[in-house]
Amino acid sequence: MSNTTLYERLGGYDAIAAVSNDLVDRLEADPQLGRFWQHRGEDGLQRERQLLIDFLCAATGGPMYYRGRDMKLSHKGMRISENDWNAFLEHADATLKKFQVPQVEYDEVVAFVQSTKADIVEVNPGPQSGIFTDQV
Repeated sequence: MSNTTLYERLGGYDAIAAVSNDLVDRLEADPQLGRFWQHRGEDGLQRERQLLIDFLCAATGGPMYYRGRDMKLSHKGMRISENDWNAFLEHADATLKKFQVPQVEYDEVVAFVQSTKADIVEVNPGPQSGIFTDQV
């Protein structure tokens, strides 16, 4: 395996920002998940996008410093369900495929995303089903 970070292998800041923005666009437009972005001011929405980019850059070994809250605190009280999580995973998969993320990096991203689930899902936890579950 190479000594380069996942951040570098994904293409750095601009690539991660493009993927993040595509994903958030999908999530906001989703009939099930869009409720999490309703009634939010434009400034708050832009700040959230930047925090996501910073978080992903930092988590993949990039030079960004993430100044946001941890995932558990950030998602507490949002009532994100197992069904919401699975819908999110489908959008994440579509975004990664749209940007043709190579399989090795895809698998690392998926493993990282799955590692955040316990901090994000708080309603109706049940058996895992859907996309990405066979890769954990």
